[in-house]
Amino acid sequence: MNKQTLGATSLAVATAAAAGSLANTTRTPAWYAQLRKPGYVPPANVFPIAWTSLYTDIAITSAMAIDRLRDAGRHAEARNYVIALAANLILNAGWSWLFFGYRRLGASALGAAVLAVSSADLTRRTAAADSRAAVALSPYPLWCAFATLMSSHIWRLNRRITGP
Repeated sequence: MNKQTLGATSLAVATAAAAGSLANTTRTPAWYAQLRKPGYVPPANVFPIAWTSLYTDIAITSAMAIDRLRDAGRHAEARNYVIALAANLILNAGWSWLFFGYRRLGASALGAAVLAVSSADLTRRTAAADSRAAVALSPYPLWCAFATLMSSHIWRLNRRITGP
């Protein structure tokens, strides 16, 4: 794997993670705690572990896919992969802003669904370049689908709650 490609995907993922984390203000834990949540929502300490693992996975598998595509002379596909990755990371950070920053539960449920579709597309693109990397990336769209279920259910349970 090319170190420059891995550096670029790592920087992109870290930027998305940082942008998303800015949505979590000091008031967020109290607001989140008062929301009604379904019983299957994991404890809060699971999320940083899950997302750190997923972000690491996205950076590595994306670098692998981009390098494979470039090495095979499939430069247009590599460029399109980079665009899809950027869009996915924007959606990823955007969900945090919709849910935690703006506290728009309905919009965040829709955002999670779009992110799940984008994550599945990223995994499809990865499979076209490197099937092993796609298998490694497969937890990402699954987690995003689970996040869509959670976001939708939280929205349903808290319809009367609006933004800050």
